[in-house]
Amino acid sequence: MYDYFMKNDIWQMFIFGTGDYLDYALNNGLGGVIFFTRDINSKKQFKELINSIVKKSLIYPFLSIDQEGGRVERTENIHPRYLSPRFAYQKGEEFLKEQTTNIACELSEYGINLNFSPCADVNTNPNNPIIGERAFSDKTDDVINGVNIVSEIYRKYGIIPCIKHYPGHGDADKDSHLTLPQINLPLEKMEKVHIAPFKRAVEEGIEMIMAAHLHCTCFDKEVLPASLSKNAIGYLRNKLNYNGVIISDDMVMKGVQDYGSLEAVITGINAGLDMFIFRDADKNAYETVELLIETSKKDEELSAKISKSIERIRNLKTKLKGCA
Repeated sequence: MYDYFMKNDIWQMFIFGTGDYLDYALNNGLGGVIFFTRDINSKKQFKELINSIVKKSLIYPFLSIDQEGGRVERTENIHPRYLSPRFAYQKGEEFLKEQTTNIACELSEYGINLNFSPCADVNTNPNNPIIGERAFSDKTDDVINGVNIVSEIYRKYGIIPCIKHYPGHGDADKDSHLTLPQINLPLEKMEKVHIAPFKRAVEEGIEMIMAAHLHCTCFDKEVLPASLSKNAIGYLRNKLNYNGVIISDDMVMKGVQDYGSLEAVITGINAGLDMFIFRDADKNAYETVELLIETSKKDEELSAKISKSIERIRNLKTKLKGCA
């Protein structure tokens, strides 16, 4: 009986994209599904896909998406793109509120209950290849304001906001999809400029935070992604007193892929992560979860950390529509 419930619990820690192993994962308690442009062809088709996923789910899932506006948007097969956060913010608060309300209404209509947005990154590096216009601004106070506006609107429409990419991706000069960027700033600078939006969001009760695959030398001298770092995640837990859900960025990004999926997940759990994204429900994702289940049976410390994560996930899921 313990193994049965523990297995379902551990599956709750993962969000998969679509793929061959999705139905198996849903039947065994998968925590959620993330949708990409490949999954969305029309309003009718997308609603039907979400309804079928809910019916197959042993436990009500997070139904998630990256819908920031502009460069990162998944509904481009249905309608023209919204403005990117920077350009929407530049048009004024009222425009940002109106656009975010339109996005939230649309996502809510499909059944989406979790959006990996807004970005809380402060884009201080003009040559940043991955953030750029995805950030509200290169000024910390503007980012704090934009994050607060967008998060509040999502909540009103029953969508959980997940801010990203802790501890701040704005000063990077490389793309973490392709390699592991290094942020070589002192902690004082990170706190004042890049961590400040996350600190404010924690104070405002943000429900979920995504950890970035980038190496911050202020936390670790050895090369280690912040997403797997006890120092970086520990700062969020202990210094900022955050007890919400911390989720990884996509675990198949090159910034973390070289560690191997199982080792990376275990390292992440030990660092303080609660959930992990795998963009494809493929053999690698499936085997990673099954191997984690077997490993946890032999590792009491790992099991204890998993239990804490499950509690955080359950607490957050009580806010989902349709979830008992």
